[in-house]
Amino acid sequence: MFSSGQLIFALLFVVAFVITMVFVYRKDSKLHAKNYKGTKWIFAAFVTFIVILLIIKYLLKN
Repeated sequence: MFSSGQLIFALLFVVAFVITMVFVYRKDSKLHAKNYKGTKWIFAAFVTFIVILLIIKYLLKN
């Protein structure tokens, strides 16, 4: 299906991508902690809203 060269390229690409993402995340983690303090509460509210919508959908279906 894939040649050995394509598989090697894909493997090297994934490894390089993950290493780059880890490096960038560590570099920006202090800045993100400072600028995005209350985002976990917004995420919790969003998830709660989606759950409420699903409950309403389930109750109205029956």
